[in-house]
Amino acid sequence: MVRNPGKNGNWTNMRSATDLEKTGPDKEDFPCPGRRALLKYTGGAALILFAGRAGAMPGDNSLVALRIWPADEYSRITFESRHKLNFKQMLLKDPDRLVVDMEGVDLESVLVNIFGKVLDHDPYIKLIRAAQNRPGVVRLVVDLKAEISPQVFTLDPAGNYAHRLVIDLYPLVPPDPLLALIQKASPMEAAAGERTEAEDPIAALLSTSPSAAPPQNVPPPPPPVKAPAPEKDTVRREPPKAKRLYTIALDPGHGGEDPGAIGQRGSYEKNVNLNIARRLKRKIDETPGMRAMLTRDGDYFVPLAQRVTRARRVQADLFVSIHADAYVRPEARGSSVFVLSEKGASSSTARWLAQKENESDLIGGVNLARQDSHIARTLLDLSLTATINDSIKLGRAVLAALGDINTLHKPQVEQAGFAVLKAPDIPSILVETAFISNPEEEARLNDEAYQEKMADAILRGIRRYFDDNPPMQRSPVA
Repeated sequence: MVRNPGKNGNWTNMRSATDLEKTGPDKEDFPCPGRRALLKYTGGAALILFAGRAGAMPGDNSLVALRIWPADEYSRITFESRHKLNFKQMLLKDPDRLVVDMEGVDLESVLVNIFGKVLDHDPYIKLIRAAQNRPGVVRLVVDLKAEISPQVFTLDPAGNYAHRLVIDLYPLVPPDPLLALIQKASPMEAAAGERTEAEDPIAALLSTSPSAAPPQNVPPPPPPVKAPAPEKDTVRREPPKAKRLYTIALDPGHGGEDPGAIGQRGSYEKNVNLNIARRLKRKIDETPGMRAMLTRDGDYFVPLAQRVTRARRVQADLFVSIHADAYVRPEARGSSVFVLSEKGASSSTARWLAQKENESDLIGGVNLARQDSHIARTLLDLSLTATINDSIKLGRAVLAALGDINTLHKPQVEQAGFAVLKAPDIPSILVETAFISNPEEEARLNDEAYQEKMADAILRGIRRYFDDNPPMQRSPVA
């Protein structure tokens, strides 16, 4: 009988390997004799493991690492190995689980790396189990909390990573960023003011939802007051139009498998970007007539094209991508603002930075088999001249505000071929808040007071742009 420590150090009796051969879903998941004994860790992470051979030494077929990135949009499991992993997958029901057979990997290295990785708040992963299915094949079983649409694919070495096997667990119905935006009542109502159902058809649709609870103890509306008839010589005026609500898409650069730049003190750019973006979102939501959405609101990877797509789905008026610069020389310092260029980079530094940022998809891990090349070509081939001109105006306004709190790396807005700025109908800028590769600026980027100042400065620039260039009702590009 195998025993395993659970919560508070208590020991829990588990079934033996012989018992596991007889009945239950384990028989279906691990149909091979002589399996290793089952261990179940019941502490902070929900996890099931199989015991391996004692004293095994890592070899060429050992895993380098295993990482799990939980998020509402999807959960990702990444196996990193010294060699390419061949795999087969199958999705099973009753209960819902994903089975992945991995060839040429040590069971022991799976168990060592997987321990404690699954978190209780993961929206899709309940448990992870592993066993030797047959010689040379380790079977991984992911017990699921909900029905999912899996994507399993491999990645060649990129950045600091070796070969990777990626398991993405997407919900059957993906979250709608526009619906999520309008359902956040407090910031939106504060920004948009009171709007009638006639002015907001989406709110009218939500108000008639069968799940909506009827209001209780609401006093009857006052009787209508008849307006006096206008005098004959009175000039009739058009009724005032509904208040224009500006939507700003905030894009915290990098995330998940893609850490971005790493400072000398160990700061990850992805974390700095998200912290500043969240502060900026809060400030925008508190500003009358404005609201903000985040392309990611956690530590997970979002491909560059999806960031643009999410901004367009909420019909954003502006797109602001937030980053923390890095360079080969630690003395480089200052804030910068970049916009897209159709004719090449404005400097060698801008070209180098754009190339580095565009590698995020390779490092973060994009399933190329699922990319829509037609959409990608359409976005690249569209004329962006008008949008780039507006982006430059926005960039100048933000750069001037950044100059109030930090040294400017360059006194003008720079241009290069940033993939994340290629929305054809949204003025877009990329803000490099400071150089995380500079130890002094790295310390400031981790300071909450400085993050607040940075968010304030970007907001001042956005408001200045809107004051000078109020956007009209756009006809979005299909």
